[in-house]
Amino acid sequence: MRYPDDYREFLKTNVWRMLSQGDFVTDDSKGLPRPPVEKPIPPGAPLIELVSPDAFTLGSLPVRKVIEKRRSRRRYTEEPLTLEELSYLLWATQGLSGTFQLKNGMVTLRTVPSGGCLHPFETYLCINRVEGLDVGLYRYLPLEHKLVLVRTEENLAIRIAKAAAGQRFLARAAVIFVWTAVPYRTEWKYGVASHKIIATDAGHMCQNLYLAAESIGAGACAVGAYYQDEMDAVLGVDGNDEFVIYLAPVGKIAE
Repeated sequence: MRYPDDYREFLKTNVWRMLSQGDFVTDDSKGLPRPPVEKPIPPGAPLIELVSPDAFTLGSLPVRKVIEKRRSRRRYTEEPLTLEELSYLLWATQGLSGTFQLKNGMVTLRTVPSGGCLHPFETYLCINRVEGLDVGLYRYLPLEHKLVLVRTEENLAIRIAKAAAGQRFLARAAVIFVWTAVPYRTEWKYGVASHKIIATDAGHMCQNLYLAAESIGAGACAVGAYYQDEMDAVLGVDGNDEFVIYLAPVGKIAE
């Protein structure tokens, strides 16, 4: 079956000619300030210190070996992740490697590439089994390299699995990474060209999670099949200015 060309236009880059010819104006070109690189921390929300990247003692497997081992892993042991392991996975997927200030706002350099250094994602975590952390929903703060507790909820992993079209293996993971997109971070600079960039950037981020997980004896599995409205509701995001774009469970795997 050949699908209509309209469905394929999203994957093409014809819009860049429009952008270069000035056929539409972006907020960047208007001189408007950059959007914030991170959602604000709710007043009074509990913050959890993570292990500093400078103190990591793991993840030393050779890159070639990690790439060779990479698989989509759907079976996990009951072993919890340590806080250092979770810190490492978060740093590997959205951690900062530098920042600099421009006249229109802060720019962050991270461990994954992103079009225009705009990094349009927020990382939410459904914690099932991590040493020292309560079961519930958390959000990663890359600027601070900390977690903020969104809420505790015992059955959160089951709700996520149901919203992911009933993929029950998610509920058995130690942690479920759920990434949301905040589209305006990219739209500010690239307008209607943004959405292919955002989708591409999500792939960079998830691949880093695969490789980092393999390097510590864990496994990940990218999940793109979910009911959008239900998954947005589980996280409590509005579904327009912020919505779920990708998720991946992580757990220790048997040797």
